[in-house]
Amino acid sequence: MSGGRRFGSRPEKNPGGRSGAGRLPAPRKRFGQHFLTDGRVLDSIADTLGAIGDRTVLEIGPGRGALTDRLVERAGRVVAIEVDRDLVQHLRARYAGKSHVEIVEADVLHTNLAELAGGPYVLAGNVPYYITTPIIFHALEVPRPDQAVYLVQKEVADRMAAPPGDKTYGALSVNLQSVVDVTFIRKVLPGAFNPPPAVDSAVVSLTPRATPVVEAALEKRFRSFVLAAFGLRRKQLVRVVRTAASLDAERALAVVTACGLNPEVRPETLTPAEFALLVRALADVSGRDDQAAPSSR
Repeated sequence: MSGGRRFGSRPEKNPGGRSGAGRLPAPRKRFGQHFLTDGRVLDSIADTLGAIGDRTVLEIGPGRGALTDRLVERAGRVVAIEVDRDLVQHLRARYAGKSHVEIVEADVLHTNLAELAGGPYVLAGNVPYYITTPIIFHALEVPRPDQAVYLVQKEVADRMAAPPGDKTYGALSVNLQSVVDVTFIRKVLPGAFNPPPAVDSAVVSLTPRATPVVEAALEKRFRSFVLAAFGLRRKQLVRVVRTAASLDAERALAVVTACGLNPEVRPETLTPAEFALLVRALADVSGRDDQAAPSSR
């Protein structure tokens, strides 16, 4: 995937040299490319995926192939999605003799990942800074990967894993944790990349929850409400519900108290499950209102 840091660079045993396919493509400033070269970090990403000998692994942004090399050695099948044409050519030449490896030239945001995998799969991805959230949520569309391991900006990783009440807890935290368990794996310093980025990075793992706190039919409504709530994060909960759901004060208070929640708390103190309670209650209110509305015929 272009536009951000990449899993990339040749194996660290021969940095800066040539691959079997020739000279390695140079980092492109216009894509903001930073190639990961630290073997310990690369190994930890592959290790986090666990036993993948009979699994399909989708890799987002393989770059020059440093992580791909490790996946190719371990996985039953590897499908790598890359948007940079020069890197695609390099990767196809690099893995030309590997029948279980497929290099796909595509924009991941316009790719049906489950369809490309053709069945159950796990995912590894280096997510560009400027489209981190869209890619992560695109990959969470049902059917989801059995696990996804990402290399992201550390600030984003902190927000992904933050608990209620933490200063970094927000809409991203809630919307992710409602459907997946987030595990912070390790911090990655700028020196692990060539060229080094200006910020720290981190590896995180997402695993679908056995029972999501919000039903699939309500996920879209849930995400919209959570985003609206954190746009009013300094307001009391009853005011948040009143504003986000366009209810009068009496009905907003009734919804909050019916969920067993304190009307005076702030959104950043609610767990994903408590947000789900609110969204279900609001969906019920909306449904009753729709039934009570006069027919337009």
